[in-house]
Amino acid sequence: MMLTQKWFLISTALVAVALIVSICLLLPNARHVLESDPVWSYQCVNDRCIKTAISEESNPLSKAISLPACRLFCGPGTGLLWPQPTGPIEVGNELAHIDPEQIWFEWDENLRQLTPLWEANKERFRKQLHKKWQGVQPKPGGRSVRIKLDVQDDSLTLNYGTDESYKLTVGPGENAELLATITAKTFFGGRHGLETLSQFVQYDDLRSELQMVASLNVSDAPVFPHRGLALDTSRNFIDLESLRRTIDGMGLVKLNVFHWHITDSQSFPLVVKSRPTLHKYGAYSQREVYTAEDVRGLVQYALERGVRIIPELDAPAHVGEGWEKLDVTSCFNYQPWENYCVEPPCGQLDPTKHAVYDILEDVYREMNDMFNRSDLFHMGGDEVSIRCWNATHSIKSWMNQKNWGLQEADFMKLWNYFQTEALRRLDNTLPADGKKRPIVMWTSKLTESPYLEQYLDKDRYLIQVWTTGNDSKVANLLEKGYRLIISNYDALYLDCGFAGWVTDGSNWCAPYIGWQKVYNNDVLAIGGPYAQQILGGEAALWTEQSDSYTLDNRLWPRLSAHAERLWSNPRTGWQAAEARMLVHRERLVEEGIAANSLQPRWCLQNEGNCPIGGDGGRS
Repeated sequence: MMLTQKWFLISTALVAVALIVSICLLLPNARHVLESDPVWSYQCVNDRCIKTAISEESNPLSKAISLPACRLFCGPGTGLLWPQPTGPIEVGNELAHIDPEQIWFEWDENLRQLTPLWEANKERFRKQLHKKWQGVQPKPGGRSVRIKLDVQDDSLTLNYGTDESYKLTVGPGENAELLATITAKTFFGGRHGLETLSQFVQYDDLRSELQMVASLNVSDAPVFPHRGLALDTSRNFIDLESLRRTIDGMGLVKLNVFHWHITDSQSFPLVVKSRPTLHKYGAYSQREVYTAEDVRGLVQYALERGVRIIPELDAPAHVGEGWEKLDVTSCFNYQPWENYCVEPPCGQLDPTKHAVYDILEDVYREMNDMFNRSDLFHMGGDEVSIRCWNATHSIKSWMNQKNWGLQEADFMKLWNYFQTEALRRLDNTLPADGKKRPIVMWTSKLTESPYLEQYLDKDRYLIQVWTTGNDSKVANLLEKGYRLIISNYDALYLDCGFAGWVTDGSNWCAPYIGWQKVYNNDVLAIGGPYAQQILGGEAALWTEQSDSYTLDNRLWPRLSAHAERLWSNPRTGWQAAEARMLVHRERLVEEGIAANSLQPRWCLQNEGNCPIGGDGGRS
């Protein structure tokens, strides 16, 4: 009995092994079925890529062109690029098979400050190439590529005077190499050129090989110096991995400002060692915080991708959790909240308490250190409620002692009292070199006449506009000589159009803003005759209804539309960009960014058939 059972087990095992071997032997054949000979090619007809069946008689495989290759050569030569270059571009008609393992970089070793940044970008570039053939094995071999980074200046200052232009050429090098030369005055321009080069590399699924253009000339420079995203990490916490992924996407489309709205009334996730009460009581949990090391690491990560991080400490409104434990707030979590603020919980700093300014100075000092003394600081100034201060007995008593009234103008005087002292404390934390750091503030009652002229020095303050683009208040700011950053909510608030969270129906700024409206938001037109005072713009995502899990599809690819508007300021509308946008969305996904889909994939493969009228936007 035992012997029989033993032989049965051995026989069963042998059958299982044989079955596994048979499956393994069949797998190549099964894969061959999945990877059967391609049947579709593309032809450029009237600047469109038209899908055409491969036929040995009329369109043989040897002459077939993949969709990415067709996009590259069909039309004005920018079919794969996002954002569109501003200068002339010349693309040859040849693609070269390249070896991704034979990519070499050269840069001036004497510019030692740049070496760590180029090393980081070298690895980023190589990873970008490897992502282009995910799930398949490309054909081995191909030409090697040498990338020469010719940058003149080792300065790492990114501000409104930084030259971000570049020139990119590709041609034959020595020993059958391809030589790509990127010439720029600064690291930031050189990095942008490398980003553009990566978009001229594509995986040809017809021939299973990585290809790069063999001849290329591009001259490029941005139209606006301030090209940004304002992201709130207080209403809901956004983890560091998601922030890094967002900055990766920003580098991909040449956005250069990450405006970090790091705290608000709902939470205070920033660890300030000198004032630990703020995060201990203010963070949602002690796992949902940003330490100084976290911030410094993100600042460096952003720098490598050509992005500067501008911190915001919104005050005197939009404060609450964490602050309340320090006994320096008024109307914290008052009910009914709608009588005192625009969303719960309410909370404002009490300008009459001297302790407020001591706390602010400590916070400013540590933030300056974390953010490497960012050349801009955002002091917020958003949605200050007179009702809140007017509901605080101690504030009214303090104002009466100064023989102030309790009218709007008196509370504006109180606000200016706060802003003046807060700014003095911020300046205390900066080097005593005589340089006054520019300050950004949101549009508010304080930025309207007559308070604007009384209290805000146009040489010191930049105003970030969140009203509608055609608001008369914008024209008033421009006429008074103020420089503006445009974030008009009717085109650049990416949280609009979802269900209301404090009421029924849709949220306050509905409807949802599609990429088309973002793309067509011409900030120069908003400036009109004062367009030279427009520094650029920021799309904004307030996170009452977003977090790390929904971040990507809230931002992308709408943020890409914003990026092209600010880099290129195209004179054509979104229709002319639609085919490139569909290709670009695929690139975002390839990079690991969960960008929203825009149309059925059929539209990507059948250009010009989906827009109304079927003209592809080229009428």
